[in-house]
Amino acid sequence: MNGIDFIAEILKREGVEWISCFPSNPIISAAARVGIRPIAFRHERGAVMAADGYSRISDRQRFGVVAVQSQAGAENSLGGVAQAFADNIPVLILLGGNRLDQISVRPNFSAVMRYQGWAKSVEAIYQPEQVGDVMRRAFHALRNGPPGPVVVELTADVCAREVPEQFRTYHSPKLVRQRPETDAIQEAVRLLKAAKQPMIWAGAGVLFSGASSALKELAELTAMPVFCTMPGKSAIDERHPLALGAGSGTTTLAAHRWLVESDVLLALGTSLTRSPYAQPIRHGKTIIHNSINPDDINKNEAAEVALIGDTKLTIEALIDEIKSQTGGKGIGDRKKSQEHVAKLKSEWMAEWQSVLDSDDEPLSYYRVISELNRSLDRENSIVTHDAGAPRDTMLPFYEATTPHSYIGWGKTTHLGFGIPLMIGAKMAEPKKFCLNVMGDGAFGMSGLDLETAVRSGAAITTVLLNNSDMATYSGPTRGTIGEEARQQYGVSKMHGDYAKIAEGMGAVGIRVTKASEIGPALREAQRLNAEGKTVLIDVNANVEERRSRFKS
Repeated sequence: MNGIDFIAEILKREGVEWISCFPSNPIISAAARVGIRPIAFRHERGAVMAADGYSRISDRQRFGVVAVQSQAGAENSLGGVAQAFADNIPVLILLGGNRLDQISVRPNFSAVMRYQGWAKSVEAIYQPEQVGDVMRRAFHALRNGPPGPVVVELTADVCAREVPEQFRTYHSPKLVRQRPETDAIQEAVRLLKAAKQPMIWAGAGVLFSGASSALKELAELTAMPVFCTMPGKSAIDERHPLALGAGSGTTTLAAHRWLVESDVLLALGTSLTRSPYAQPIRHGKTIIHNSINPDDINKNEAAEVALIGDTKLTIEALIDEIKSQTGGKGIGDRKKSQEHVAKLKSEWMAEWQSVLDSDDEPLSYYRVISELNRSLDRENSIVTHDAGAPRDTMLPFYEATTPHSYIGWGKTTHLGFGIPLMIGAKMAEPKKFCLNVMGDGAFGMSGLDLETAVRSGAAITTVLLNNSDMATYSGPTRGTIGEEARQQYGVSKMHGDYAKIAEGMGAVGIRVTKASEIGPALREAQRLNAEGKTVLIDVNANVEERRSRFKS
């Protein structure tokens, strides 16, 4: 058995059922021989992003795996790897490699040399005897510690050689979860008991550790409202009376007020990385910070207490300690907190309801979002935004209900992520309705992967906000393009008949020009997806400049 076949066997042992790919790489056929389905994407970046989507839904129980060729394939993959790295997503990338004697010869691409800083770990196979050890380290890195992409470079001539029989052993690494120190838990609870207006800041670690139920219990036990980061959106049901909503650069009024007025911030499952795509943390907060990664602590924000460990175990420990210190009564005034949150939600909705219900033509983004809330079976749907205006408008207003019913992403913001992301999500949850909202600029980056969705049977729906413009860059105060480039040369302008393009790739194209048409179109898309048909809804949209932003 050569190295490639041994890797395929290891993937099978690890429960891998499919891999995304862009030929050529010998692992693709080797995987097929052992019953692992390869799905070819239209670009290597998209293949990585689909694997990323699969991993996001799977909570470190299953992992997206991608195989691409050496040189250009490895180079083209970097965008997808960067996105996974920024968002802390465990994906296994199997890169074709050069021959051993050519690895260090310019300009040949070496992943070990070039991928440093882009991935959690990068390793090449230099001897056939290494295969089992390298793959064990790869799966250990996927399961344990800070999550992120793991890269294995398959040196061409080495992996084609026979693996000696005594080295064909493989031991699958197990998940090891760590709990914060007891003294830190006790100190955190003392701070929460003394706080005047504490709140919870919930990140993606809540989702990935399966801690949503525990988070709800903690919020109710402490009367602390919950704000979710963009990657953490759906960690709590946003209909819950203690849910403040989610945010990137935009957010809800309730979230904004609590972020400003709170004195103690319990940050759970988050890096607290400062970013234009995250809400700022105001000065003067007392921060209790939980992360699986010690390097996150005191990185951007000073932590009064560090709770290093698995987020679910951390929340459970906090619940136990609060009950112990209070005789099971909990802390805070839950009724008062809920009434405060409800008042702020009502105030905010009073400002935005007319926009959400607008019959204007071209259609407002917000009317589309409102129809998504009304028309989708949200407990059985997975929804995401693309970068730019869809992200900024959807995050505050689309109401997530169950864990992973919404995928928020974007510490780096690759346009076009939504389509391959949803294909990967559909592979993870084939019975759920999977929908992405994107603009025409984003479609240009990945639109041809609609054909991949058709070919693979991963039936998804894309809502395309077609305004023949890049909305994020078109307003008088937005972006850095400048009026000269926009007005004289139409730099941000683009157009297309996207429904027709979708039809040309085997999908169903639906055009929407009136507000009254979007609800029926969404319901028809759900029906067609259930029949296995991929759908694109081409919405004649405005250039939406309104955002739920706050200055202070």
